[in-house]
Amino acid sequence: MLEEKSSTNMYDRLLKLAASSVNEKELKRGESKFWEESYPQASMWKPCADKKSTKVVGAGKSRNSSGYILVSANGGLNQQRVAVCNAVAVASLLNATLVIPKFLYSNVWNDPSQFGDIYQEDYFINTLENEVDIVKELPPDLKSVDFESIGSQVTDADLSKEATPDEYIKKILPLLLENRVVHFLGFGNRLGFDPLPVELQRLRCKCNFHALKFVPKIQQVGSILIKRIRKHDIAESMLDKQLLGNFISDASPEEHHILDGPSRYLALHLRFEVDMVAYSMCEFGGGENERRELQAYREAHFPLLTERLTTSSQHPSSAELRNLGRCPLTPEEAALVLAALGFKSDTYIYLAGSEIYGGGSRMHPFTSLYPNVVTKEDLLSASELAPFKNFSSQLAALDFIACATADVFAITDSGSQLSSLVYGYRTYYGGGHAPTLSPPKKRLAAILLHNHTIKWSTFEEKIRKMIQEGQRVRQRGFHRSVYRLPRCRGCMCKHQ
Repeated sequence: MLEEKSSTNMYDRLLKLAASSVNEKELKRGESKFWEESYPQASMWKPCADKKSTKVVGAGKSRNSSGYILVSANGGLNQQRVAVCNAVAVASLLNATLVIPKFLYSNVWNDPSQFGDIYQEDYFINTLENEVDIVKELPPDLKSVDFESIGSQVTDADLSKEATPDEYIKKILPLLLENRVVHFLGFGNRLGFDPLPVELQRLRCKCNFHALKFVPKIQQVGSILIKRIRKHDIAESMLDKQLLGNFISDASPEEHHILDGPSRYLALHLRFEVDMVAYSMCEFGGGENERRELQAYREAHFPLLTERLTTSSQHPSSAELRNLGRCPLTPEEAALVLAALGFKSDTYIYLAGSEIYGGGSRMHPFTSLYPNVVTKEDLLSASELAPFKNFSSQLAALDFIACATADVFAITDSGSQLSSLVYGYRTYYGGGHAPTLSPPKKRLAAILLHNHTIKWSTFEEKIRKMIQEGQRVRQRGFHRSVYRLPRCRGCMCKHQ
């Protein structure tokens, strides 16, 4: 375990200006305008992925299946969620029967959870029954087949990253027709977003936004968590209904005394865990001790990265990496952004994710400006958390719920799967009233370059403009993820 360091601030001057600004705002009426969406056009887009088109992709669903597709998905909760929905699209494309996906055990995630431990299997099958045939297991005559020996095991090395439908038809369909089964092992990002028929994009969206419901155990504890964050019964927004199901108004009698009025909250996914910090190759003001510690972590956990750095004579400096937007945002930088956006010091903040590198001392610049920071571990009792112990993906599902149902969601790393999927979920079900704050790291780094001289009013202006531009209502661009950006044909419909 990494020991906690003494507090190291990279932007002392700006922090003092931020503290003055936050204190001044406490004396004034009014709230940050970033509690609401910046653009009313966001409310014009409505969910419609559950509306089946009359068009048919390829052979479509028919009684004569091409064979069985089995997927063993790697990664954590959110990577596996993407793999599941990609598998649904591939099964439709190849007119195959999909077996409920398996989740691979990872030494990183240390979670043996399978699909049925996280998602409702029958609901998943029934929601997609008119689109794709899905079964819980292979038929008896295929269960003992050695997929590798018959040439039916397909690894990530056998498919292009973000492969096209043509590649699946040329490479996979013949295997399926010959052997009746294909096993995709890993299946990380092995189906591209474009070019892809609209019906397949719609199926991905229907899977992600409609078919994947958390099991009652997760929904129930998720509802308790949300009530304790908000300090009142759940608001029953569309996001609440989709994520919490029948537990939306399930407050226990002994809890009613703490439900003392509405409390808006901001959820923050602060990606500043030691693995992110070490892998980034950036420095964060901790000097030689920090460099030695992160190098030791890289050698233990990222041997290929360490080897590449050893054999390469040239690699970017920390300053160059930061200017390129490749460094994780520190808690200090996140606090400066929130202060510039006008959030008051009493803002209630739910902190998602794992342990922050540097612990409480690294968080001190943040909590000195925003002391009302809570985690699921703060709000749930030991007995409530006990069923999730040693199941990191199930714990991540609680974070997913708390972030998706928040009044505001703040992202510090747009490449994070949790952040991307929550962003998309809020876009799809938020009705134009679920703002997400996503500072582009490269642009923020350019602003922070002037931290020794910039006026606070100028800093505020630049940060607000940066965030507002990121909130513009745009349709999904070519090659962009439908899971993050669902405003596109087949997924969401625009109403005038």
